[in-house]
Amino acid sequence: MFGSIGITELVLILVIVLIIFGAGKLPQLGEGLGKAIKGFKKSVHEADAIEAEAQAQAQMSAAAPGQPTQIPAQGAMAGSVGTPVPDQPAAVPPPPNA
Repeated sequence: MFGSIGITELVLILVIVLIIFGAGKLPQLGEGLGKAIKGFKKSVHEADAIEAEAQAQAQMSAAAPGQPTQIPAQGAMAGSVGTPVPDQPAAVPPPPNA
């Protein structure tokens, strides 16, 4: 089942955990353990996706070395669709001489 750990050892471990933490804390411990495992799996899958994306991008750049790569605009703001934002502020005219 779990390698060299048998049923007797598992029962003994569960009894010790029940004595230490009590019956009220066991659901909280199980929930925390489940969330930790879920978060770990999610981070592993995200890391795999990021790695696959980087490999695909490297293959595309290696396949077309003469092609320029697209770089996102630095002045673009998230959420402003269709409204360009300049990279530098507009020039302010000097005050008129009196």
